[in-house]
Amino acid sequence: MASLSASLTKVGGNTLLSRLLGFVRDLTVARLFGADAGTDAFFVAFKIPNFFRRLFAEGAFASALVPVLHETGREGGPAALRRLLASLSGVLGAALLLLTLVGILAASWLILAFAPGFAAEVYQQALAAELLRLTLPYVFFIVLAALAGAALNLRERFGIPAFTPVLLNLAIIGCALWLAPRLEEPILALGWGVLIGGLAQLGFQLPFLARLGLLPRPRLDWRHPGTRQVLRRMGPVLLGVSVTQINLLLDTFLASFLTVGSISWLYYSDRLVEFPLGILGAALGTVILPRLARQGSASAGGVSPEAFSRTLDWALRWVWLLGLPAAVGLVILAEPLVATLFLSAEFSAGDAHGAALSLMAYAAGLPGFIAIKVLAPGYYAQQDARTPARYALMALVFNLVLSLAWMGPFGHAGLALATSLAAFVNAGLLLGGLVRPGAYRPASGWGKLLARGLVAALVLGFLLAWGVVGLDEWLAATPGERLARLFFWILVGGVGYFSALLALGVRPRDFGEEAGG
Repeated sequence: MASLSASLTKVGGNTLLSRLLGFVRDLTVARLFGADAGTDAFFVAFKIPNFFRRLFAEGAFASALVPVLHETGREGGPAALRRLLASLSGVLGAALLLLTLVGILAASWLILAFAPGFAAEVYQQALAAELLRLTLPYVFFIVLAALAGAALNLRERFGIPAFTPVLLNLAIIGCALWLAPRLEEPILALGWGVLIGGLAQLGFQLPFLARLGLLPRPRLDWRHPGTRQVLRRMGPVLLGVSVTQINLLLDTFLASFLTVGSISWLYYSDRLVEFPLGILGAALGTVILPRLARQGSASAGGVSPEAFSRTLDWALRWVWLLGLPAAVGLVILAEPLVATLFLSAEFSAGDAHGAALSLMAYAAGLPGFIAIKVLAPGYYAQQDARTPARYALMALVFNLVLSLAWMGPFGHAGLALATSLAAFVNAGLLLGGLVRPGAYRPASGWGKLLARGLVAALVLGFLLAWGVVGLDEWLAATPGERLARLFFWILVGGVGYFSALLALGVRPRDFGEEAGG
């Protein structure tokens, strides 16, 4: 069995490759299409299937599925596991096919449901509906790809599912560069890229499943007890793990009433926050879930308290020691980062400023976003899907109230800040719900670790604030100079942060699985 740190490195490495290609993808879209009515239409159309991607492919679906797969395989062996996968693939495939067909027929109404502000723009609404008809089949492919990924993760083949988002990014980039110039409406090429990417993500994993003897032959078996158990748990689990994605969808809904470009600014800033969130948050949630599932069945009494606490403690140390500096760096480098990556003839200085404002607001909540992905699986290991769902609803209401209050005076940045604060509320509720009954017992030394991480983050913040110039001066530089300066200050900040940690007594062993006790 691979160590948690080795598994995290594998998942994080593939996720890093995907995020880097995601940056290339977004840079390509920004430079070719800018931030206008067309890109707003695409981002709304992509938001719906992308919402399902984040729900199912980034841990939420696995939270409902992996414990059931583990129990089925442990009690019934490989044959029982294959029967469950066959039933799930048949039932989910049929339901998704029906959902996709209905969505394609109702595309215009769906666009108004997710972006009612488009009702006043006939062209934009029609374009978004046409894009949605292209992107909706992605939901069918990505949910089945997530099922395949969960089966591979159960066997601790983490690297294969973690690599598949690379294929989506390559498909969108390829279509933007090759197909867009050949279409009467170039933005439609991005919709084709999403469709091709979804097919590639599913197809890539099938040979690996076959090699493990887990490639299912779909069966429409609604009565399989494992399938029914997964479906019963799916709703609460999806809500509990994915409240951040629901809040982001709410941001898009409300931003459709704001200035043209607001949806695009929120999209680009969210993509930049997704870089550390995907590498650290989604990777942590992915690697600890199978371990917690095994610990959950380790004894007749349920979760082994010591092993449970060690696993969560290990993950939370990563959240603090890497999530906090990532948040500080993104807040201070927001304007230079957006300007360096996206500024072009189509993406103006005003667009860069708008995206930077929401990036700062989203980045402030990064530790909370990551903590949710770590803490929620702790409940699912105890077969408790209702508690995180209840906390998620509370955070959702909190976010809605703040968003409605702040979107007037602060625009799209107010929506982003409300989402960040809601993430901290949700994470705090999840943590308290594990600590109060003693399910999670923090290891000794957390006080020192919190203080050392905070001081090192202040050092990082001081270095970046001292060295980074304002947006106007940054824009006056050439693209090459901007890129060189950005890399230089990221390097200086990183060296300064880890040097400060070392000077304060933090050592590599503090990231190990046995640290703190």
